[in-house]
Amino acid sequence: MIAEIGHYALVLALGLALIQSVIPVWGARTRDGALMSVAGPTAMAQLVFVAVAFAALTWLYVTSDFSVMNVVQNSHSAKPLLYKVTGVWGNHEGSMVLWVLILAFFGALVYLFGNNLPLSLKANVLAVQSWIATAFYLFILLTSNPFQRVAQPPMEGADLNPILQDIGLAIHPPLLYLGYVGFSITFSFAIAALLDGRIDAAWARWVRPWALTAWVFLTLGIAMGSYWAYYELGWGGWWFWDPVENASFMPWLTGTALLHSAVVMEKRNALKVWTILLAILTFSLSLLGTFLVRSGVLTSVHAFATDPARGVFILAILVVFIGGALALYAWRAPMLKQGGLFAPISREGALVLNNLFLTTAAATVFIGTLYPLALEAVTGDKISVGAPFFNLTFGPLMLPLLVALPFGPLLAWKRGDIYGAAQRLLAAAGVASLCIAATFAIVHGGPVLAPFAVGLAIFVMAGAVTDIAERIGLARAPALALRRAAGLPRSAWGTAVAHFGVGVALLGIVGETQWKSERIVAIKIGETVSVRNYDLTLDSVLPRPGPNFSEVIGKFTVRRKGEVLGTLEPSRRSFPHREMVTTEAALMTRGVSQIYLSLGDPTPDNTLAIRLYHKPLVLLIWIGCLVMVAGGLLSLSDRRLRVGAPKPAAARAVLQPAE
Repeated sequence: MIAEIGHYALVLALGLALIQSVIPVWGARTRDGALMSVAGPTAMAQLVFVAVAFAALTWLYVTSDFSVMNVVQNSHSAKPLLYKVTGVWGNHEGSMVLWVLILAFFGALVYLFGNNLPLSLKANVLAVQSWIATAFYLFILLTSNPFQRVAQPPMEGADLNPILQDIGLAIHPPLLYLGYVGFSITFSFAIAALLDGRIDAAWARWVRPWALTAWVFLTLGIAMGSYWAYYELGWGGWWFWDPVENASFMPWLTGTALLHSAVVMEKRNALKVWTILLAILTFSLSLLGTFLVRSGVLTSVHAFATDPARGVFILAILVVFIGGALALYAWRAPMLKQGGLFAPISREGALVLNNLFLTTAAATVFIGTLYPLALEAVTGDKISVGAPFFNLTFGPLMLPLLVALPFGPLLAWKRGDIYGAAQRLLAAAGVASLCIAATFAIVHGGPVLAPFAVGLAIFVMAGAVTDIAERIGLARAPALALRRAAGLPRSAWGTAVAHFGVGVALLGIVGETQWKSERIVAIKIGETVSVRNYDLTLDSVLPRPGPNFSEVIGKFTVRRKGEVLGTLEPSRRSFPHREMVTTEAALMTRGVSQIYLSLGDPTPDNTLAIRLYHKPLVLLIWIGCLVMVAGGLLSLSDRRLRVGAPKPAAARAVLQPAE
């Protein structure tokens, strides 16, 4: 009965989405306020029914109802409760229900917090949201029904993919989906603006909080996914340029460009057409990521194995929404009025440069990810594009962007003084130079350019501090600096904090990639292996039962210069129902560095194969991401973003869109 309730709830949500897709648009065309007002309550009702469907599916997993095919294929009665719940979105069908739940959630938020929007714009935005929802409801109901019954229910399920039975799965996919789907709002605003044929600074201010919210969640999702892969897969890597990783990284790059472009549009009423295009491209790349994960064209640890019919359906969705949006853009964009002019050397110019490098980097990742697939489809030849290609193309694009990053906030709007900005950054450059010299003195050997990369990271961080110091007049009037700091807009603090986080993450990337140490050896009980002055002794190898697995644990004592620092217990888990073996790495944190230990396959002579790393500064990668997120949240808490654009006059609020 619960499965049928969930299924019917999705059907009713589809019916509401169809209503929301048509009536508000017709109301906006005929300027009928009553018809436009249908969008809001319908969006709320749609959220309720999708939430019922999601709750029903969750209940089926928690109670191990093996009369439902989805539960049979992805759950097991002995699985811990946490993984029963997270198993709801650990498969294709359940993850799509989560996808539409978040989509409906964002639509409801527009209704609840969009009171300052012109009614016609709000109606069109919610209608476009519902067009997207309708497509995915049809996709779920026609090709991916999560509530399909089994004619003869088995006594036990097949269990969830063991790699996904981790706390990271409870966090990573929902965060990633909140980012992916969150950009649907900016897409809907862009399409609504093109339908109205009007766009201005007020539109940019309405869009920025939604873009910032999606960017924060996408950043968290990517960071969490990176850390999950780092400790769960046992390879010791934090980024593999996997095609599905790239699928989430591309909208992050264009979403970052969208945030900066929206700032220019809000402040200077410029880059209108470009901002609209970025809003379309960012969500289009999110849809592309959905296609890559579910089409079956990729073999990835992240991808869902699905039948071709689903891939064709999602491809049709891509063609309709991406093709339709770009066609509408090509038709309507030339009619939009261009904004204010500015000099190349200005804050606007710096933000344009930022956009240029970010979008070029996204295009590079796009080509490297899809070119092998296109070549195989056309010629049948298989090629592999891996880390060397991306490192040699992506890295050089990021280098000038990072060098220019501290300059942008110090330039004036409309016309800036690059020489003056450089003078204010002399202290930051001095600190970076000292760090370069110190790195050469401390580190012996390794890549000769690595210390300069450390200096660049310090320069970015010091530049962010310089930005705040200049804004509060720390050097000019120290007595008033504290009062000025308290009065500084949170968006200014957020920008500086986010830029500081970029420097922190870069420092972690340089440390981990350039100075890590690796040992792959086979040892016996009582033997010791060393890495970077750390000695690890294998004390014992023990079996241990788990709820739905059995595991073999290696117990290691870690010493440095004879002093015992602690123990590490990596393991290999065997899941009988899936007939799979997973590696559980053990980590010891020393400051912001880590010792990483994982077990390999057993050898015939009773030795234990291990993979041992010392990873200097590795935690700074994810700390930097969290700092960037903190900057985004600070900006999001700014009253100007929470309040939004001034509310139009009452006489115009119903009938006219934003100008």
